[in-house]
Amino acid sequence: MSTLTSDLLTFTLSVFTGFFAIMNPIANVPIFSSLVEDADKETKRKISKKATTVAFLIVFIFVILGKFIFELFGITIPAFKITGGILIFFVGFEMLQSKKSSVKHLKETAFDENIAISPLAIPILAGPGTIVTAMNFVSSGNYIHIGIVILVFAIMCILTHWAFRLGDKLVLRVGKNVITVIGKIMGLIIAIIGTSMIIEGVKVAFEL
Repeated sequence: MSTLTSDLLTFTLSVFTGFFAIMNPIANVPIFSSLVEDADKETKRKISKKATTVAFLIVFIFVILGKFIFELFGITIPAFKITGGILIFFVGFEMLQSKKSSVKHLKETAFDENIAISPLAIPILAGPGTIVTAMNFVSSGNYIHIGIVILVFAIMCILTHWAFRLGDKLVLRVGKNVITVIGKIMGLIIAIIGTSMIIEGVKVAFEL
């Protein structure tokens, strides 16, 4: 195996791990189920598909236009990595502390399919943490890295869609306690990713 192939495989694994930790399809299943509990099976499928599609489009736009956004607002790579790392660290820290966003536990008095856009697509699936993670992976990469990030995120959206569709069965089989444990493990991974981004940003900024 060539060094280039090995590097790309390592990068792909890192991207998948980062997205899986920040999106956490399994831990988001109870959130989805609580938001659509009054909907029929077909409506649940439509909402899941719409939410994951919108989330993909949002991240896709940021990945493609990331460098343009940096130039437009004069954002430097070190500043982005440090700020993004702090943001992602606190997302992971809150997950470890079992602090739950009020947005994720809203209950609709009347069922509304627009929940596919908000809060499902934004901010649960394509929130600041997801966007920052995606942009971090492509901030200093080439077109191959950008393609890998887009492909991996597309796979994550498909996995999330199926996790939502099988949500009720998944909760019954796995159990809420196991899902909670998985959420905490993902929180630890997210916090570590955030710390790594901060360290990397400091190194680039001070040319260490």
